Amino acid sequence: MAVRVVNVRRASAEMNLAEQAYLPEIIKGLGITMRHFFANLFGRKYTVTLNYPEERETYAERYRGHHRLTIRDDGQVRCVACMCCSTACPTDCITIDAAEHTDKNIEKFPERFDIDLLRCIYCGFCVEACPCDAIRMDTQAHVVPRMDRPGFVVDKVNLMESHGLKTSKAVQGGVKHQGVPTDEH
Repeated sequence: MAVRVVNVRRASAEMNLAEQAYLPEIIKGLGITMRHFFANLFGRKYTVTLNYPEERETYAERYRGHHRLTIRDDGQVRCVACMCCSTACPTDCITIDAAEHTDKNIEKFPERFDIDLLRCIYCGFCVEACPCDAIRMDTQAHVVPRMDRPGFVVDKVNLMESHGLKTSKAVQGGVKHQGVPTDEH
């Protein structure tokens, strides 16, 4: 069986100099940009503005916000450093260094618990994987805007803050226990 060879001409050989320099496409793109710019400048029909302090954005019921580590009644972090959340994380943005208590009867704890918020995709897999209900994602809590990359690596102390909620204590089963109000997650 004979092999048939077909010569194919390159597309760039058929294009003229303006097409090779992408000038027509650049001009088309700038035309679309300018059309939207002037429509919003004079017509204001596409512009959506929210007066932030007075008006608040309504979030979807399943919106995932800022991460939070829950604490026990004694003030210790509820996390037992089982590494389930960091294993389930698809972006590998959770770093945990486990440590042992001096009392061997007490479970281990995270000496370091960091989340790189610039790598996080807010999928919620860490919350689903946690067997202790130690990590949650709050709907109304936002990440504070920053200008430096190290500011987006949130450590254990910042994750244990309540972020404006009534409490950061995890209540087993979501039922009030000894006067501690339940918190929505």
